Amino acid sequence: MMCSEHLDIGGVPVTIQKKITLKNWYIRVIPPDGEVLVKVPPDANMDTVRLFVLRKMPDIRKIQGKMLTQVRQSKREYVSGESYYIWGKPYQLLVTYHEGRSHIEKMGKKLILTVPPGTSDMAKKKRILNWYRKEIKRVMVGVIARCEKRMGIHASDYRIKNMHTRWGTCNIQERRIWLNLQLAQKPVECLEYVVTHELVHLLEENHTYRFQALVEEFYPAWREAKRILEMLPLDYMEKGAISKSDGIKETRVYNGMVAKTTF
Repeated sequence: MMCSEHLDIGGVPVTIQKKITLKNWYIRVIPPDGEVLVKVPPDANMDTVRLFVLRKMPDIRKIQGKMLTQVRQSKREYVSGESYYIWGKPYQLLVTYHEGRSHIEKMGKKLILTVPPGTSDMAKKKRILNWYRKEIKRVMVGVIARCEKRMGIHASDYRIKNMHTRWGTCNIQERRIWLNLQLAQKPVECLEYVVTHELVHLLEENHTYRFQALVEEFYPAWREAKRILEMLPLDYMEKGAISKSDGIKETRVYNGMVAKTTF
């Protein structure tokens, strides 16, 4: 059971959700517009919630500012002339039509998508995403081997998901790492940085000073890789397109103290 209330706190619209299943407090700043969602247990005092949000307002505004200035690609139409990045390099899409199975190939600076006549935009999108998935699977084998050998730690499983807001995430208990499919659009160094970052979570759960020191030790070029990730455009995203598992910017709180912030 859940009830919602919409408030203006410090000049910022905030949605408060009370859920009977919650024990902790959560704040989410949701892209692309930076909407603020606060989830609390049903017995949470609303005055206390207001004060808590006000204390976190500098962080909220900082995240909102970053989201609103983040460059995103225009909405895809899957027509010839659109640009698609592959391992940090732009390619111009060329759509051709031919009976038979659809396929994709790189030729010079062009990405050639061949599909049967009448193929829908959704089918074109699926074909391109599947091609990106094959690309990242092909490259990640060597990247993971380098990272794990250098760090002396191993994840039990690596999986790929098309996420809108996270480059990677780590299930510490299962030792499972998820990588964002969109990393196939970035330089390989960015993939190596994200793999390193997520592996470090197996040594240090939260983003503490020790965590940052370990990232620095295992991948000294992380700042440049992070800069590139923040500089290159993200995929277009419809408002409200976030799924529960997508990994929104979120802070979990115990008794008013921050316990964990997502990457």
